[in-house]
Amino acid sequence: MDWVGIGVIIIGLALLGLVFLLIKPLQNLTKVLAGVQKTTDNLPNQVADMITDLKTALSSANDTVKHLNEQLGKLAPIFQIIGNIGKSLEHLFNSMAKINDDMKHKTDNAMMERYHLEGIYGVMALGYGLYQKNKANK
Repeated sequence: MDWVGIGVIIIGLALLGLVFLLIKPLQNLTKVLAGVQKTTDNLPNQVADMITDLKTALSSANDTVKHLNEQLGKLAPIFQIIGNIGKSLEHLFNSMAKINDDMKHKTDNAMMERYHLEGIYGVMALGYGLYQKNKANK
């Protein structure tokens, strides 16, 4: 029994020495955990503030998008008018091209191509086509 008591005393002294060795690191760990606690105490308020700011920003963005949609709705008729003008011009140019091709087939003149008079020929064909159209409208 004596040996068991001596063994227990040796183990107790070793643990006591270990405790003295670990006092400084455990105090530092306590300070670190206290700092973490101090930091995390403010976290719910900070998150609440961030969410409030985010809600405000999203609301502002939503209002901006609504305003932009209203403005684009007001511009839609202008885009339709531009589209109609484009279609009218396409029809006019197709008519001019048809008149030009018809006139070119009727008068196959090598001199026009030789002296590069196709542009003048096109203007003359356009003038003739407009003259015929005005004559038909009257």
